[in-house]
Amino acid sequence: MASDGKPASTASAASKASAALGHAAAITRETLPPMHPAGRPFVLGGLAATLALRKVSKGLGLLAGLGTLATAAFFREPHRVPPQRQDLVVAAADGTVSLISEAVPPAELGLPGVPLTRVSVFLSMLDVHVQRLPVTGTVQRAAYRPGTFLSADLDKASEDNERNSLLLRTDAGHDVVVTQIAGLVARRIVCQVAEGEHHDVGTTYGLIRFGSRVDTYLPPGSRVLVREGQRTVGGETTIAETAPAARD
Repeated sequence: MASDGKPASTASAASKASAALGHAAAITRETLPPMHPAGRPFVLGGLAATLALRKVSKGLGLLAGLGTLATAAFFREPHRVPPQRQDLVVAAADGTVSLISEAVPPAELGLPGVPLTRVSVFLSMLDVHVQRLPVTGTVQRAAYRPGTFLSADLDKASEDNERNSLLLRTDAGHDVVVTQIAGLVARRIVCQVAEGEHHDVGTTYGLIRFGSRVDTYLPPGSRVLVREGQRTVGGETTIAETAPAARD
């Protein structure tokens, strides 16, 4: 007999069933990534619309249900494992490297008007749209600037479109700038970190709703490790290696 009074064979079977259910739940969580909190109102609204439309027409209910699933997929926030070397800068977003160029960082950050190497990643409608911090460090400045909504794959989108920029100071003393840029369809930038906060590389810090671009400005002397047209995985793909920090 087991200690709870049940036959040993019954207790063993129950234990195996519980372990199997736990394993299945773990696989499901890995297969279906969690959703960013900003997506919950949209998904709940979609579910409500689906239930209401099903009473009118099964076809309309099906379309609404598919739209709700697509919305949930848009706001997915998959687990990522970033590299731990402090001299690396990782991609802030999933997408395609659309441009590598020299550009002056956003003026609202108050940095010197000196061009830095900028790596631009374009996010399509099908990409994961949460953004992740490219380095471990402290948020020195956070600045939002309203603007237009040109197609995010255009070079001038970095200058003209609505954007939100962060100046990050790494633990090694490097300054890295990451900028969320709204796109043609995007109408909302979410940033969930504030000045003075310290965060680890790969931490989700915001999202841009429905098509966008993320620019990363690298410290002087950095060696770019990606090329235009390459796909990036936010929080995992290494885009650059920084030079040794200057010592006082």
